Amino acid sequence: MVIFADSAKRLKGYLGQCGIKDRDATMFMRMILAFIFHRGSMSCSAAAGAISSDPVHRGNISRFLSHARHRKVDFNKPLIERLLRKESKQGRFIFIVDATQKTQASKKVQNTYTCSASLPGKKKKESKKPSHKKRYNRAKAFPKSIHSFTFGLLITPSGFRIPFQRPYYTNTHCKEHSLKHRSTADSAAEMIRSLPLPEGADVIVLGDSAYDAQVVRDACEQRGYKWIFPSNAERVYPGPRGQRQKLRSRLKDWEKLSVKRHRLRASTGKYANYRRLSKYRVGPKRKSQDYYVHQEKVEVHNVGYVQLVFSTMKENLKNATPDDVKILMTNAVNMSVDEIIELYSIRWQIELFFKELKTCLGFAQYSFKDFRAVETWVELAITAILFLEDLRATRMVDKRLDAQRRQWWARQRVHGLCHAVRQEFQIRELKFIEDRLKTSGGISKLKRWISAAIPNEFRIST
Repeated sequence: MVIFADSAKRLKGYLGQCGIKDRDATMFMRMILAFIFHRGSMSCSAAAGAISSDPVHRGNISRFLSHARHRKVDFNKPLIERLLRKESKQGRFIFIVDATQKTQASKKVQNTYTCSASLPGKKKKESKKPSHKKRYNRAKAFPKSIHSFTFGLLITPSGFRIPFQRPYYTNTHCKEHSLKHRSTADSAAEMIRSLPLPEGADVIVLGDSAYDAQVVRDACEQRGYKWIFPSNAERVYPGPRGQRQKLRSRLKDWEKLSVKRHRLRASTGKYANYRRLSKYRVGPKRKSQDYYVHQEKVEVHNVGYVQLVFSTMKENLKNATPDDVKILMTNAVNMSVDEIIELYSIRWQIELFFKELKTCLGFAQYSFKDFRAVETWVELAITAILFLEDLRATRMVDKRLDAQRRQWWARQRVHGLCHAVRQEFQIRELKFIEDRLKTSGGISKLKRWISAAIPNEFRIST
């Protein structure tokens, strides 16, 4: 929370590039300040009082988020382009795709599904027949309602992190609002096709086995990108129908395969900067990880000529199973095994991103019935991330800072960046108060602003 909006001039100027109206920019400021400054649960009440000298009712925030005009303009697009223009290094881009979920106990929330009934391929469990010998609790347990979002995290050669997202729409929600239904793989393919990168950019797409799909591979081929995904173990080699061997058939003869040891040290190498490690986890003395790998370059049915990497961390494995060995598949047939393993290990960065998004910003702490409000909430959480990344990129090349301070900014993740922004805004606020105390007119204005900052009862949710 800040007392005066003038202490967040940097944020206001940053939002001026979104192409939104001034009245919307103030609401955007409240939301982003709440994401960065909030203590406890992130809510509309926190956003309503984010600028304490200019508070609004929390109902104004929820109505603002539900307004349809926010989906007519992609207000994050110019911010993403601004951050990409700051990329000065020539090198490889890494795009990681994955999905995250938010659950809440409600039956009236729009665009939700339940794990037991609404997911494709899932069947409802048959209810138990009542038994006269047992006592059953009368309390009813309702299934959790789930929102799902497909995210893409673009990591640039300089280590900038640029998030993209597509919401998952259920079949019912699509019919009610005349929307096109998309699976998480379809959403990932759409993000790959629309990446704002120049033609010929060196891009590696990473994901888990959910994105080992034809639509994703086609999108990568259309843009000329390389991909690395864990293959479904049920995939087969070419051959006559009914006689095709599965990829996992190699695991039966694991001891006879040419398995080699490959050592990975995440704190060194050319991809260390993509991980954004703290200074305590960087250097050659950090612990390494050994992988035992078998490599093949073969044709795979319905995929084409690819490189397969059978990888496990278990030494002297005798009875290999699909749970023990991960089968990585890539169209980069000329890439070394060491590089494939190191690149795929970077996929974990999107899991850390989800953790930061939910713990530091309170991304999953909303409670809305209208899914339009949820969509705007998610986009504004991405705006907050882009603002933090833009500030980090600016500080990394600021010649007024010494080398040690610039290096400090380069290593900061969301948690550290939030603390840095809070400290910067608080310092500006104290200087603002100091300047107003120099004149009698400034003192009068300061009294009015501080009086307006006294919280009212209606701003506190109960």
